[in-house]
Amino acid sequence: MFYSARRKLPAVDYVSIVRSLYADPRSMAYGMICSAIAAGVSAYGASSPLLYAMAALFFIVCVARILDMRAFARANLVVDDADSAAVWEVRMTVGAVVTAALHGFWCYASLWVNDGGFAAFAAAVVTMAGVTGIANRNFAMDRLITLQLLSITIPFGVGLLLKGDIYHATIAVLLILFMAGIRRMASNLREILLGAVHGRMEANRLARELDTALTTMPHGLCMLDEAGRVAVVNRRARELFPGLSPERSVGRYLSQVISQSRRDGLISPTLARQFMRAIAAGMGHRKMVVAVPPQLRVEITITSGQGHTVVMFEDITERVRANERINYMARFDGLTSLPNRHYFSEEVEASLIRKRRTNARENVMLMMIDLDDFKHVNDTFGHPVGDALLVEAARRIRSVLDNSAVAARFGGDEFIVYRPSGVTRRSVERDANAVLEVLSQPFFIMDQVLKAHASIGVVIAKPTEDLATLLTRADLALYGAKGSGKAQWSLFHDVMDIDYRQRQRLKADLREALDKGELFLVYQPIVDLRARRIIGCEALARWNHAELGNIPPSVFVPIAEEIGAISDLTRFVLITATRECKHWPSPLRVAINLSATDFRTTDVTEMVREGLRKTGLSPERLEVEITESTLIEEKQAVSKALSELRELGVGIALDDFGTGYSSLSYLHALPFTKLKIDRSFVADITTSERSLKLVSNIAKLSKDLDLTVTVEGIETEDQLDAISRAADIDQVQGFLFGVPLPRREIAELIERVSFAPGQTIRSRSGKVFRH
Repeated sequence: MFYSARRKLPAVDYVSIVRSLYADPRSMAYGMICSAIAAGVSAYGASSPLLYAMAALFFIVCVARILDMRAFARANLVVDDADSAAVWEVRMTVGAVVTAALHGFWCYASLWVNDGGFAAFAAAVVTMAGVTGIANRNFAMDRLITLQLLSITIPFGVGLLLKGDIYHATIAVLLILFMAGIRRMASNLREILLGAVHGRMEANRLARELDTALTTMPHGLCMLDEAGRVAVVNRRARELFPGLSPERSVGRYLSQVISQSRRDGLISPTLARQFMRAIAAGMGHRKMVVAVPPQLRVEITITSGQGHTVVMFEDITERVRANERINYMARFDGLTSLPNRHYFSEEVEASLIRKRRTNARENVMLMMIDLDDFKHVNDTFGHPVGDALLVEAARRIRSVLDNSAVAARFGGDEFIVYRPSGVTRRSVERDANAVLEVLSQPFFIMDQVLKAHASIGVVIAKPTEDLATLLTRADLALYGAKGSGKAQWSLFHDVMDIDYRQRQRLKADLREALDKGELFLVYQPIVDLRARRIIGCEALARWNHAELGNIPPSVFVPIAEEIGAISDLTRFVLITATRECKHWPSPLRVAINLSATDFRTTDVTEMVREGLRKTGLSPERLEVEITESTLIEEKQAVSKALSELRELGVGIALDDFGTGYSSLSYLHALPFTKLKIDRSFVADITTSERSLKLVSNIAKLSKDLDLTVTVEGIETEDQLDAISRAADIDQVQGFLFGVPLPRREIAELIERVSFAPGQTIRSRSGKVFRH
């Protein structure tokens, strides 16, 4: 009941109400002067000194309150200074309560003046008039109005009750009820005020939240009323759609705003028409994407309904750019920026379909380009250099082709070119030779000077052929170019297709032959040159096709590599050869060949260990042979596996020495036990002093490294004599001592040629080599 309004009102509202109490000093002064005059007139009529005193007190309090109200005006109270306002509320309460108490005691005193009732009448009328003013003026201050009403009611009511009759007592009761009604009316007004204040506060809160939402939302927003005028627009809308700002848009027709923006050059006429056409479309939900200068892409969503239209603006520039990047990455190679395989295929297939629909008869050309020995670049110089080489190769290829040709990176070190028109034999020669020439020029990359060459396969065909067929034929032509020595180009012809189909058949048949165990081994003797004894054999795989007859290893071994069956073939050779060697007299050895793919796809050490465990052959009786190309392709895997095999006791031979990349560093780094000199050094050894010296020097170098030296390809006695005289050779191998023999025949040969002193081995010519 006696709490301050400060508890229920915000500071700003509380201060405002306190200010209202001090807002009209004249009304307060007029009321109190009227009360003083009325009291003075009553005192004069009743000749009552008490009433004269009351009149004087009214005047004195009036002056004091006027001075207080002037002090308040000078204080210049801050709008939200609730603490200071509370002090002024107390001061107002004291002054108002004193004034009310004066009215109450005036009424009390007037009841006892003997003047025929005028004094009591005057006091009651003036006081009741003041009470209505209290309700209207101070209703917001519950404590103030309650104290004022009590200050009047108590002395006035007591005076009425003290009269001692029923009439005055009734008036006293009515006075209490009247005062309660006045307080109730003030309370209702106060609740209305508080409800309005709280409503305003909620409205302000919602307005602030809406303003915050509109200001901070990432989307632009514009709302139109029923007439098409802009009702709400946030600043983000101005950023995304020039000219649509709150300052120049709110309250105006949208069509006027857009027209003005177009005239001011903020938006293009096309954009203005698109936007207004979408707005005019009426009810529904519509979207459009527009380009907004300088480089924005904005998605505009327009929603209309119930007479209002809401327009949302979303900056989708990054999304569009991301989609463009995704589309680019899906279509173009990230390294060379050329079209990738997928996009190239789409474009070529679309071109072929168009030509077929128009019955075009002109030839098309597909060119497959492969960088020769590119893996060596990566292995030797690292992938960054290899990548830079691919980028430069792509640039060079594109530079020698006109705009009608489509060039793409097909994968790895392969590029592909499609020419849809103007294709003749001469134009194909020109394109192929231009590419070969530009790729043969030195590459200057990362302080390295690299030489690269390419092999090219080309197919010329009618557009009636599909892309898969063209790719197959171009690949066959490329295979032919590589088979002819690389660094050249080859044009597809029908024989290649026949060879291709034959090769495809062999792939299927080889897999089946491996699964069914239809391959077999032959064994070529290895002869100790000094002792003239067979000291071992090299195991060689053979395939006798049921329909095609004998398929040479030079054909089926690459096929096994291609279909991923080379390790199966190696495992077959290992198990079969070691099992057969187990039946030979000790210490005869057997040698098998390992490929680069074996080291790349298989745990070679475990494969050899498992083979020896199955057959029971001693590791010292097994020798594995690897070529120089295997060392280059899988250097780390080979080094690790060879070290492990040597620890087992297996012999390690470097096969075909001198036919590959430089091997001297490998001879030093890897645990070789034998070096096999390739047959190419022996072919002219009887007529070439240079070849003989070369073999002699290689043998001497090998001896210095504690390696056993074997010479392959000995086919004549003259070659054998030359080798025997000029070089320190340990072992020889070749047709002079017999062709590779099947299991039974090699076993019989070994049985005939024992290792006891005096035994001999004959050459194929019949010459006897005695121990």
